[in-house]
Amino acid sequence: MFHTLRDHLDVIWGFLVALAVVLVLTPAVGRVARVLGIVDEPIERRRIHLQAVPRLGGLALFFGVFVPSLAFLDLSGPYRGILLGAALATTVGMADDFRGLPWWVKLGGQIGAAAIAIDFGVRIDRFTFPVLGIHELPFWAGVVLTLVWIVAIMNMVNFLDGLDGLAAGICGISGATFAVIALSLGKPEAAVLSAIIAGACLGFLRHNFYPARIFMGDSGALLMGFLLATVSIQGLLKTAATVALFFPLLALAVPIFDTSFVVLRRLKHREPLYLPDQAHLHHRFLRRGFTQRRAVLYLYAWCAILGGAALATRFVPFREAGEWHLWPTVVVALVGAIAVGATFYIVMILEILKLTRVRAWAERRREAKDEQSKAISA
Repeated sequence: MFHTLRDHLDVIWGFLVALAVVLVLTPAVGRVARVLGIVDEPIERRRIHLQAVPRLGGLALFFGVFVPSLAFLDLSGPYRGILLGAALATTVGMADDFRGLPWWVKLGGQIGAAAIAIDFGVRIDRFTFPVLGIHELPFWAGVVLTLVWIVAIMNMVNFLDGLDGLAAGICGISGATFAVIALSLGKPEAAVLSAIIAGACLGFLRHNFYPARIFMGDSGALLMGFLLATVSIQGLLKTAATVALFFPLLALAVPIFDTSFVVLRRLKHREPLYLPDQAHLHHRFLRRGFTQRRAVLYLYAWCAILGGAALATRFVPFREAGEWHLWPTVVVALVGAIAVGATFYIVMILEILKLTRVRAWAERRREAKDEQSKAISA
């Protein structure tokens, strides 16, 4: 059940205030970054832009989150810890943007931000699995799992931030998805924070979409990763919803898939996990001849489809009172098939799997179409 009109209005106002704050502050932050010399130079490894771009956008994102949070969130409990942890995550990211930090210092800062949230009660204490029901976790297991989840999502978003507008758009889609689901689950505070994340990301895209005039930098990527990780715990995992386990996994599937692929590749080739490279999904798109804009739009579409699957799982009543219902189940299965198909399509485009027979068939189809077109034109 959706909650009161006040909850809906808080979600909407949180989104709009975050959008406005980031829209206004981002150009000023960009100018400050240039004065301080906090810019991405195109000569650096992994850089694909052609001119120096300021990278302190996380500061504008932080204020875009902080201001509406003060107005629309109850900061007497876990959400105070989330804001404090977000401040630490942003500070660590800014230090890395400004001077560059050793990987172990940055990891320590991420653990510290996660520990603050956990200390204020942000903790995975149970999972709800389909069919199997609710399973409580021991305190220590919940703390460890929460710590790993938060740090992992922070790094996943950071790794994803490689094309203009990519991380901001993916985080915005995930935030909007979380807002709708959290509100339906009776978690208005989580819904408001998720809407704030979505509004801040949308406002930032005005300046960050290709060609970007500012980057979010580590300050923004760590902030957004931290917020999405913590709000997914407060708004989704701490519920009795039948499929609560899969909401954050579907909405955050793009960064999870990207990081998992890169980590497995580095383990296979015995490469250090913390060094930068050009093996991420967005780099593979570019090597296949995609423009930055087209690659980003493909990844947006994939994320939106997966977010739609999460929404369908929540709102289509395929299983109620312990009974399965035929047509709603068919609808959910169809949506799931579309999500799987979209994922398979991305895998095919990027040649992540060596599907030689399928590729040979696709190549024959292309050649046949080309010959048919030439025959028609002749």
